[in-house]
Order: sequence, then structure tokens, then C-alpha cells
Amino acid sequence: MNIIICGAGEVGRHSAEVLATARNNITVIDESATKLAELDEVMDVRSLLGNGTQADVLLEAGCAKADLFIAATSSDEINLLAASIAKGVGATKTIARIHHSAFFEGRGFEYAKHLGIDHMVCPEYTTALAIASTLRNPGALAVEQFAKGMVEMQQLPVSEDAKVIGKKLREVVLPGPARVTAIERKGIASIPEADTVIGAGDVVTIIGEAKSFDKIRRVFQTEAARRRRVMIMGGSTQSVWLCRALKNRGFTVRLFEADRSRAEELSEKLNWVTVIHADAVNTDALQEERVDLADAFVGMTEDEETNILAAARAKSMGAAQAMAVLQRPTYLHLLEHIGIDKAFSPRGTAVTEVLRLLEAGPVRRLGSLSEGIAEIYEIEVTGTAVKIIGSQLKDIKFPKHCLIAAIQRDEDVFVPTADSKILEGDTVIAVAPSQSRNELRRMFGGRTLPLQGAGWMGLF
Repeated sequence: MNIIICGAGEVGRHSAEVLATARNNITVIDESATKLAELDEVMDVRSLLGNGTQADVLLEAGCAKADLFIAATSSDEINLLAASIAKGVGATKTIARIHHSAFFEGRGFEYAKHLGIDHMVCPEYTTALAIASTLRNPGALAVEQFAKGMVEMQQLPVSEDAKVIGKKLREVVLPGPARVTAIERKGIASIPEADTVIGAGDVVTIIGEAKSFDKIRRVFQTEAARRRRVMIMGGSTQSVWLCRALKNRGFTVRLFEADRSRAEELSEKLNWVTVIHADAVNTDALQEERVDLADAFVGMTEDEETNILAAARAKSMGAAQAMAVLQRPTYLHLLEHIGIDKAFSPRGTAVTEVLRLLEAGPVRRLGSLSEGIAEIYEIEVTGTAVKIIGSQLKDIKFPKHCLIAAIQRDEDVFVPTADSKILEGDTVIAVAPSQSRNELRRMFGGRTLPLQGAGWMGLF
């Protein structure tokens, strides 16, 4: 594929690194000769000095024949304009990296649609959702998110005294829209049937509505629910998204912000959060707010060194879990030694989102289910799926062992029944064997451009 990246910062550089290893032809545009020189020293990509919002620069970069254009500078306005112009001069698919919530959330105006941009990626938002899922589901072995965070997949170990033990799957009523898609027993995973009996120690894989998992977890795990104490350092937009994701989910949240005016603004905006005007690293605020009683501490400032120091300090003072948001992998090898339990990378999240969007057509593979017994697909139902739209599931001949786990329709998520219909604009989460991928593509009217190499999957 011919890929052009505007911006040689952290996200642009990492995108180039990952995509170049997959044998794509990469061109990177930046106005900094220093950044481009550093890029040339470490990877085999073409670099072009110039302004990515100027059509002549984009044409010189080969945008007229580009399969993909990624705008990944530090400026939302530049990214939006560059991606829009790139689309105008001929790029097949364009992606704009967005930081600010006003652009990403839209608030009544669809910027991407207006500017002709195919996708907008906001890694800070996705990272906040990932942190929220980790905090909300401490008993889950794994958590994955689909359909813009509205659908989740979780792996939950079944407690020894859970009420579902000995019951057939058909007898288990799950609160909220959800489905058991796999059961692992003694290390062997399988796709269950209606008569499969749940046993103690089983690991169940469930796909369902994200906001229902608090109740779903109680069906399989008997640990009593209690309000959990979370401390967050940094009043960034990313922190605001995290606070919103934790609202009404059984949390008490304390947010530390060193800038007084920002602290006052957040106090008015987040009235369910205790906002504390203090520097969590250089004051006694952590001790005064009893960090030793905290279930989790999250460092979320714009400075990763500060996040590391604060998280390490909180852990040393008794916080049960410490997390830090990092942009670069420089300090990863140190985190375990200083007590930090988990790191989150918006940069890595951005590249993961880009890679998911690289597949052309409506069917995208999201990952494997329980040791590869099946694949998880996200399917956008477009007007090309003429034989699917308006049909009831019981009348659609899906591939063998294919399960429609969830359907997102506008802002609603539901688990369909045999009588449910698939409509244009729906997002369908399907579980099916890997050999069913081509058949699903044919059914939903798309084809996939191959992305060679899979080395990106283990990168930070």
C-alpha cells in the first residue's frame, strides 16, 4: 500500500515504524527538517519537508495515488484540513488524529462528514475508555472494546460458589444485552451450546453492552460489590473522559489538578468528582487524601515522567493499584521495578486504531476469541448488503458456527434474537471461525485489502 503520513511526532513516527515493517510504501511529511532527519536514520521511509495542508506538497508526496493518508500532527486543525485536502486531491482513505473533544464528539456537527474525512481517531478518548474498563472490571482476565466502546468482550473466571454452577447455558439469564461466546475448561476453550453446563473454575468469555458488565459479573463471581476509591492526577481532557466513564459505576473519584483555574473549571464541570487543587507529586496531598485506602491511582498529566513519579509514589504509600499514561516506550522496562502495575499508551492506541481501519470494506477482524477458536468481526452494514438489510436473522444463511453477538444501532446496543432484523447503518459484532471471513465479506458486500505482516500486534 502507498501510505502518506503528515506529522513526524510520536504518533506519526510510530505509525511509520509499524506500517513500514508490513512492507508498505511510506512517505512522511513534516515541517521540521530535524524530525525528518531523525526518522531517516532509523527507518527506510521517504521523507518530505513541507506543509501538509498545502495541495502542492501533498501532490508531490504522491497523494493522488495514495491508498491511505494519515494526519497525525499535534494540531487538530491542521489534521482536519490536511486530511480533507488529501481526500480532495485523490487519496483513497483519509484518517485524522484528533485531540480535542469538541471535534471528536461533534456536539451536533459531524466534522468528518462535512470535511470528507473517512475516519477520525482520538487515542486519548480510547485510552480513557480502556482505563475505565480496567477499573470497572477488576475480576476480568481480559477486556476488549468494540463499537466505539459501547460493546465489550470480557473473560471472567467462575467463582467456586457462583449460583450458575451446574446450570445449562440456556438456563442462565444475563442482565442486560450479552452473550456467552466461549467457555474455557482446564485450559481447553470451546464454543458452547445451549446445553453446555457451567462448572466451577470455568472461564467464560462474554460479549455484551459495556455498561451492563457490573451486573453481569455478579452472575459468575460472588465477591461482594463495594464502592471503589480512584485517584486521578491531571485535569486533561483525557481525565475528564475517564471521570465520565466512571460516573454512576460505584466509584468515588478524587482528581488532583495543580492549576487553580483548571481545578475550579473541573469542579463545576464534574460535580460527582472531588477536585483537589494540589500537586500530587510535590505535596502531602496524597497522604492527606488517604491514598493508602485507594483501590487505584492513575497518572494522566501531559508529562509522562510526572505520571510515572506520581504513580510510583502512590503505590509506595499504599495504593492497591498504580497506573500511568505514557507516550513513549522508553521507561517500560522500569515500571515493574518501581511498582507500577499497568501502563497505557495513546500513541499505541492510535496505531492500533489505524491498523483496524486499514481493511477496506465493511468487515473488519478485531481479534481472536479464546486461544483462536474463533475470530471476532466488526461489520458495518452499508447499502451494498442488499440481501441482508431488512431480513430477520433466522432467514439469513450465515457461515457455519457464526454467532451474531451484538448489534449497535445509533446509540443503542442489543443482543439480537432470531426475529431481529439487520438495518443499514447498524454495526454488527460477529463471532465466527477464521475460514468464514471471505464468506462474511461477500455477504456484506466488501473485499479486504491485504495487510502483510503482523509484527505490530506486540508493539507498545
